[in-house]
Amino acid sequence: MRTIAMRRRPLRAAPSARIRPGARATSDADHSVEFPVLRLTLFAKANHDVHDSLHSLRVNGVLGFNGINEIVRVRHPGWTVRVRHETCARFDQLAAADGRIPASVAQRGLALGNYPLASQFGGALYTTPADAVVLSLQPDLYFRLARHRHDGFVFHPEGRHGWSAADQAWLRDDFDVSPAPDAATSMHHLETIVTRLRAQSDAPVLVYNLSSVVPGDTVHCYAGLGETLSLRIRRFNLALCELSQRIGISVIDVDAIVARAGVAVAKLDTRHLHAEGARRVAAEVVRVLEDLGCFEDRATARRPEA
Repeated sequence: MRTIAMRRRPLRAAPSARIRPGARATSDADHSVEFPVLRLTLFAKANHDVHDSLHSLRVNGVLGFNGINEIVRVRHPGWTVRVRHETCARFDQLAAADGRIPASVAQRGLALGNYPLASQFGGALYTTPADAVVLSLQPDLYFRLARHRHDGFVFHPEGRHGWSAADQAWLRDDFDVSPAPDAATSMHHLETIVTRLRAQSDAPVLVYNLSSVVPGDTVHCYAGLGETLSLRIRRFNLALCELSQRIGISVIDVDAIVARAGVAVAKLDTRHLHAEGARRVAAEVVRVLEDLGCFEDRATARRPEA
């Protein structure tokens, strides 16, 4: 595998001193040696598939997997990973995001559930320092958005069935449905996102693909069926590999991880993983970060003498 060279950031300073084990507490004048804080920051702009594997996975309120740090604590003692997570409505919206919320949407005070306007239109992904960025194909595979008929912007009207009659009428009158994109269009927008990110930082970009196993899908002849969900997922996964060949992004191959583990072990339903599936995906993210050199500071960091 080709490893992309990276310029590493300096270790982050601790917010307060931590005295090495066995050392006495000292004043500043004693010039005591401190441990450096070994920390990676990931900006995860994606939905439950990325959240469940990197941050935490809960089923019916019960914690099933406590995120990427379960893996990091074992493989890289002394390191911690901070995950900043924001939901993502779709790549076309993210590619155009500049922090400005259209006034026609902002003034209505819409209840948008997990997709607030600040997340949909905000530009934090492009301005927040991070050691790596994590995205996913999931929004583009599934989401139809609303496109303003005059201004052209798109947004995700999450929870629209619970809006007031006036807000629902506004949505019908002022917006058209923007169907989920095909694979080529999705990759065009993803490349725009990566170009914007690379103009600001050398942080690597990791993108989750999706498992193409759809429970209950027993199709053996596709004549006359058009695009089934499993076929659509396969097309997107292939397009992501081809984009990776061209621009050097890293693919987190969820499809292969589920296949190796077995669907019964790794997958809960079409869109969700079991805790074991989430754990294996997190382990793959750690492996890719290792390959990209993100943990190399650990070997060179200065340590206090015993």
